[in-house]
Amino acid sequence: MLRLALFFFVISLIAAVFGFTGISVATAEIARLLFYVAIVVFLVLLIAGLVTGATLF
Repeated sequence: MLRLALFFFVISLIAAVFGFTGISVATAEIARLLFYVAIVVFLVLLIAGLVTGATLF
């Protein structure tokens, strides 16, 4: 998911360089939304792992 957010961020930067402000703003919003969703999913899984006491090994 972070890879997809990074992809949209790069597209946003490229669109901004070429002057496509509408596309740039839209892709930046999508990238920001995906980044926040990834952070929330990470925190939920981190808390679930700490509560259940799951180990990797």
